[in-house]
Amino acid sequence: MTTFRGPPLSSEPGIGSLTLGGFLREVATRHADREAIAFHPDGIAGPVLRWSYAGLADDATRIAKALLAAGVGKGTRVALLMGNRPEWVATAYGVALAGAVLVPLNTWYEAPELAYVLRHSDAALLLVQRRLLTHDYLERLAPAGGPELPFLRRVVCLGDEWDELLAAGDDVRDARLDAAAAEVAPADDALVVYTSGTTARPKGVLHAHRAPTLQAWRFARLLRLEPDVRTWSAFPFFWSAGFNMVMGATLAGGGCLVLQETFEPGEALRLLESERVTSPHAWPHQLAQLEDHPDWETRDLSALRHVEAFTSFGRHKTVHVDDAWSPRAAYGATETATIVCALPADAPAGERADNHGAVLPGNALRILDPTTGDALEAGQSGEIAVKGPTLMKGYVKVLPEACFDEDGFFHTGDAGFVDERDRLHWTGRTSDLIKTGGANVSPVEIEETLLRHPGLTAALAVGLPHPTLGEIVVVCAVAHHGHTVDEEDVRAFLRGRIASYKIPRRVVLVDESDLTRTGNAKIRTDELRALASRLLDER
Repeated sequence: MTTFRGPPLSSEPGIGSLTLGGFLREVATRHADREAIAFHPDGIAGPVLRWSYAGLADDATRIAKALLAAGVGKGTRVALLMGNRPEWVATAYGVALAGAVLVPLNTWYEAPELAYVLRHSDAALLLVQRRLLTHDYLERLAPAGGPELPFLRRVVCLGDEWDELLAAGDDVRDARLDAAAAEVAPADDALVVYTSGTTARPKGVLHAHRAPTLQAWRFARLLRLEPDVRTWSAFPFFWSAGFNMVMGATLAGGGCLVLQETFEPGEALRLLESERVTSPHAWPHQLAQLEDHPDWETRDLSALRHVEAFTSFGRHKTVHVDDAWSPRAAYGATETATIVCALPADAPAGERADNHGAVLPGNALRILDPTTGDALEAGQSGEIAVKGPTLMKGYVKVLPEACFDEDGFFHTGDAGFVDERDRLHWTGRTSDLIKTGGANVSPVEIEETLLRHPGLTAALAVGLPHPTLGEIVVVCAVAHHGHTVDEEDVRAFLRGRIASYKIPRRVVLVDESDLTRTGNAKIRTDELRALASRLLDER
C-alpha cells in the first residue's frame, strides 16, 4: 500500500517543550524581558498595554492558581469566550498549567450555538468577556448547572468577577502549581476546537498537548520568525490558524503579538503603522477591506516584510518586497492542528509554485481511490488521508472507528495527488463543505435552521466561487405555495440563529421542479450549484 512519509519526527530541528504550560515557561525564560503583547484596548488614541514574556508568564501562573483554587482539576474543561486580547493568551496557557483542557469558543456564535457547544463540550467553567460588538453573551445563556447545561458549574466575567477569581488563587503555593504542571504530559488532553463540518452541528476536535506546541515550534521555523517579529492578525485565536500559526508561532519565535480585539480596517491600519508590524495575517476579504479603506494610501506600512508581493500588502506603495516569502505551499486542517505538509516560506519561488508542500516530519499521507478506498500511486488523484503527531485524538463523543480507518488514518474529505517530487497538490473538497473567508460553513446547519422558516418547503445551501472570500454561501429556496418570500426575508430569519458569516450572501428562489434528485431523494449538489450560478448570472 502506497504511503508517502515525511522524515522521522526526531530529525526536526528547533522543537522545545511539548506541553502548552512547558512551552510558555520555556519561551518566557528565553525571552523574559522582550515584549510579548501590545494591546490598545480603547483604540490607537488611548493608552497601550504592553506585556513582557515574564509578565505574560506571571499572568498565566496567576490564572492557573486561581483555577486550582476554584476546584479545576486534571482534565476539567474550561471554556474561554473573549476577543483577541491579553487575557485570552494568558488564560490559554494558565488553563494548561493547571492541567485543565481549554475549549475556545467562537465569538460569533449566537445563543443557540453557544449553548450547544457548552453542553456538548461538558465545560465546567466559562470564562467570558460579557460584551463584544453587538453580543451580550450572558443575556440568553441558560443557568449554570441547569438541565440545559448540566456540567457547567460557574461563569466568570471579565471585571469584578475576574478579579475575585484571581484573588482567590493568591494563596495557592508555587509548589502546588508546579506539581500539577509536572503531571501534564504531551499525550494529555489540551484543547477542544469546534469546527463546522459536514454535519449540522459543530464538531469538537480534541487535541493533545503535543499538537499545538509542535506546530508552534514548527511554524516559527517555517515562517522564519525571529525575536524582532511583530505580528498582527485578523484571525481569531479560537480557530487553529490563530492559535498555532499566529499566537503559538510568534511566541515560539520570541516576537510580539500586536492584538486587535475584533477586525476593523481603519483601526487595523493604524495599528500596522504605529506598532511597526512586520508580519500581518488576514483573509482575502479582509485584505480587500483594508485596501478599500480611505486611509490605505496614507499609512506607512514600510515595516512589513513577511508579506507576499502580489497581495494587497505587497502592492502598498511603502512596502518593497520581492517574491521571496510565502506560506502558501502548505496543507492541513483543524483535525491536524493546521499543517501536515509545507515548505519553508522563503523557499525559492519555483519550488513553492503550484504545490502544497512536502510531508512534514513524523507525518504519513495516503491518496485513496474514492471508489475502492485503495491507496494510489504518485500522480493519481483521490481523497487525502493523513496520520501523524499532530492528528487529533478524535472528535468529542465520537467513537474512534468513526474518526479513523483501521490503519489510524483520518480521511480528510479533500482531494489531491502527490507528484513525482513527493509534493502534495490539494485540488479541492470532495465534500460539500463551504469555505468562506477562512471559515468552514456546514450547509446542513443552514438547511436545518431554515426548516423552521414558515414560508419555505425546502432550502439548500451551496458554495459559489468568490474572488476574495474563496466561496460565498448561496441558498436555493423553495417557497410554500401562496407564500411570498424574498432574499432579505430568508437572511433576516437566519440572523440571531446562526453566526453572521454563515448567513448566505445570496438567496435564489427556485421551483421544486428545478431540483434534480437522486434515487434516495437527495438533491444533486453539483447540479444545484450550477443552477444557482446560472440564475445569479441572469439577474
